[in-house]
Amino acid sequence: MPKSYTANDLLNAIAAASKTLSERKDEINRLNVFPVPDGDTGTNMSLTLETVVGNLAGLPIGAQGADIRKAITTGALMGARGNSGVITSQILRGLCEGTEGCDEMSAESVDAAFARAQDVAFQAVRKPVEGTILTVLRDSAAAAKRARKKKLSFEEALASVVEEAYASVQRTPDLLPVLKENGVVDAGGFGLAVFLDAFVSALTGKEGPLRDELAFARSAAPKVEIEQINDWEGSEFRYCTEFLVHSDDVDVDAAKEFLPTMGDCDLMVGMHPNFKVHVHSNRPDEVLAWFLSRGAQVSEVHIHNMQLQSAARADALAAEGAAERKPMGIVAVAAGEGNAKILKSLGVDVVVSGGQTMNPSTKDLLDAAMAVNADAVVILPNNKNIIMAAQSACELAEKPCAVVPTRSVPEAFSALFGFDGAAGLEENVESMTEAYAEVRTGEVTRAIKDSKDAQGNPIREGDVIGIADGAIEAVGSSVEDVALALLEAMEAGEADTLTLLAGEDFSDEALEGLVARIEEAYDELEVDAHRGDQPLYPVVMSVE
Repeated sequence: MPKSYTANDLLNAIAAASKTLSERKDEINRLNVFPVPDGDTGTNMSLTLETVVGNLAGLPIGAQGADIRKAITTGALMGARGNSGVITSQILRGLCEGTEGCDEMSAESVDAAFARAQDVAFQAVRKPVEGTILTVLRDSAAAAKRARKKKLSFEEALASVVEEAYASVQRTPDLLPVLKENGVVDAGGFGLAVFLDAFVSALTGKEGPLRDELAFARSAAPKVEIEQINDWEGSEFRYCTEFLVHSDDVDVDAAKEFLPTMGDCDLMVGMHPNFKVHVHSNRPDEVLAWFLSRGAQVSEVHIHNMQLQSAARADALAAEGAAERKPMGIVAVAAGEGNAKILKSLGVDVVVSGGQTMNPSTKDLLDAAMAVNADAVVILPNNKNIIMAAQSACELAEKPCAVVPTRSVPEAFSALFGFDGAAGLEENVESMTEAYAEVRTGEVTRAIKDSKDAQGNPIREGDVIGIADGAIEAVGSSVEDVALALLEAMEAGEADTLTLLAGEDFSDEALEGLVARIEEAYDELEVDAHRGDQPLYPVVMSVE
C-alpha cells in the first residue's frame, strides 16, 4: 500500500529543505568562482526559499492545493535574489504548475512537475548556459521521465531525481570550462541538488546525512585553489539591478526586447500583474524609468555595485586562501567573550557558545568540527553535560574527531598545553587528558532554590554557593567570602597555581579585591586572573 502524504507533510518538507539550504549556503557560496556579481549563489537561493517559507507560514490551517501553489510561486517571485534566486523561483513555479490537476503523488506526478519546471525555467533565461543549474534541472527532469516509464513508486522516482541531480552536478565541470579550471562544480546546480535532497529526505522520513558524495564540494576536501576570475573586471556594466514590477498591462515582449539594450544577464519573469526584473546595467535609472513611463509601479528595488562587491569577494577569497589546512584542529565549548578569546589565543579554532544551562546540540558541535580547516579535530566539551553530545558529533563527523572530556574551561586551558599539532589524534587525546588530570575546578554562583551542601547543611534560595568538582563545599552571602572558603576546601595551599575567571557581573574592582585577599591568604600561590565574562558564575577558578 503506497504511503499517502498530507499537505502539511509537504509544507514541513519545504521548510526543512529551506533550513538545510540556509545552513549550507556558505558551502555553496565557496563554489561560486565568478566575481560576485549578484551576491553569492547560496545566499541568494536560501533567501528566496526563506521568503517562500514565510509565505507558507501565513496560510490558514488546512490550506490545500491552489492556495499552497500560489503561496509558493508568489513568495518565490517576490523573494528572488540575483540570477540564481530568479531561476530558482521559476523552477518552483514550474513544479507547482506541473502538479496542478494531479490526483495523487506518483511517478507520473513527479515527471509532470519536473517537465513543467524545465520548460518554465528555460523560458526565463534568454541564453541558457550548459553546466549550470539549468543543466542539473534538465537532467533531473530526464530522470523523472525514466522513473515514470519504469513505473517506479513515488518514493523511488524522487530518489532517482536526487541521485541524478548530484550526478549532473559532478558533470558540470566537463560542460563549463571555468569550473574545470578552478576545480569546482556549479554552485547553483549544487544548491538545487541539496534542496531536492533535503526536501525528499524530510518528506519520506529518510534518516541520516544527506546523500551527496561531492568530496570536492566540502571544506573537508583536499585543498582546491580557487582563483578570482577577472574577465568581468572593467566591464561596461557595473550595477546589478533588480526590482518588482506591478502592472496589469505592461507589454512583456517589449520589455524583454528593451532589457538587453541596457546590459546583460537580463531576466523578466512572472505574469500580470506581478513580475520580477533583473539586469546588469550602467544606467539602472533608465531601466526603472522605462517601466515607470509605461504606467507600471515598481517596488523592492535593489541596486548593487558589482565592482565593489567583486573587490570585497577578492579580499575574502584571499583571506580564505591564506588559511592553510592543517593536520589537527580544535573545537571548544565556552560561555563568555573573555573565555572565548583566551581559548583562541591558546590555539582553539572554533569556540561554540555554551555551558551550564545552555548546552549546544550535537549538530552545533558537528558543524563546528566540519568548519575547522583541518584533517582531524579534537573537541573540548568543558562541561559534563556536553560530553555525550560531543561524542555523538564525533561519530557523525566525516573526518576523524575525538573528545578530550574536559568538564570546565580551566581544564581546557591545561589540556591545551598538552596539544601537539604535528601529533596524531589518539596521541593528542592521551597527552591532553593527562595534562588536565591534576586540575581541580571551583565555581561560585547563587542558589536558585532551597537545598543542602555536601555536609547536609541547609541552603536557601539566593545564597552564594561554592561548588568544587560537582559538590557544594561552601555557602555564604558574599562572593569573595565563598570563593576563599571554596579554595580552602580545594586545598589551595598545596597547589602551585590558581587560574581565576571573572564573570560578566563581577566588576574589575571586585576582581582586584578578591585577588588581593587570595594573595594575602596564600602567599606562595601564583594567581593568574582574567576576565572570562561567563554568565551566572561570578567566579570560576582552578588549582593545580
